[in-house]
Amino acid sequence: MIQSFHSPGKLLLTGEYVVLDGAKALAIPTRYGQSMEVVPTSDKNIIWNSIDHLGNTWFEEVFSKDDLIYKSNANTFSDTLGDILKTAKDLNPKFLKTATGFEVTTRLDFPRDWGLGTSSTLIHNIAQWAQVDAHTLLQQSFGGSGYDVAIAKANAPILYQLESEVPVVTVLDIPWNFTSSLFFIHLNQKQDSKEGIRQYRKSMEKDKTAIEKISEITRKVSQCTSLSEFSELLELHERLISEIVGLPTIKNALFKDFKGTIKSLGAWGGDFILVVAEEVNDLDYFKEKGYTTIIPFDNMIA
Repeated sequence: MIQSFHSPGKLLLTGEYVVLDGAKALAIPTRYGQSMEVVPTSDKNIIWNSIDHLGNTWFEEVFSKDDLIYKSNANTFSDTLGDILKTAKDLNPKFLKTATGFEVTTRLDFPRDWGLGTSSTLIHNIAQWAQVDAHTLLQQSFGGSGYDVAIAKANAPILYQLESEVPVVTVLDIPWNFTSSLFFIHLNQKQDSKEGIRQYRKSMEKDKTAIEKISEITRKVSQCTSLSEFSELLELHERLISEIVGLPTIKNALFKDFKGTIKSLGAWGGDFILVVAEEVNDLDYFKEKGYTTIIPFDNMIA
């Protein structure tokens, strides 16, 4: 029987970095995601193909179904995928205990450099296939805060918080009536989230007060009905995170003369920013600087 799975991508609007230390974070699912199709075969292997948003194969591998050893030369992604599959098998010993092999095809809806969750959507899809808990699979294989797989599971805006390393998820109905003024702009490069976390761990002295402040900002942002208040809260959030990680805000680093609000998303330095632009002409500022991937909020969010 053919099995099909799909997981939405994600964006972390508040709580970047400090979500790892218990801060409350606001995350939203995107219209873009990753699908996975699993077809039984008479072969005793797992034939894996990963296809990008343009229909091009960007990764292919063959794993032995029994021991999950791959056939190609040493490859970082083959190692990572093999580890995820082995962990899934450890969590559910019945997984892959079949007479057949499989041909697995994954398809991305978005460019890989957008940072919307190539890994997290993959892990959530594999968790569904293996019938295991996605958060546990993430923690025992790839690592991270887990908000991204929580978003994939909820497929709705969420408040996410780690309490004693256990995820607490609250599904939200966000009351924003000003989303026509919100835009996501890609910074033309992908930030390595693992490297971002490493730098955060290196620079941060754990500050409970800062974590509480970010949690309160997250709460207020999730309930906000005023664009001016929303902008003020994002700017305060940017200043606090800047102080915590010892890095300039993205606005001070790249867009100092822009008059509106700019909020970095996720690991600073790459992927998307959230821009408050009350006038469409405000976006010309970014286009003139070469940042032409500009997506209205309502076009991005599921």
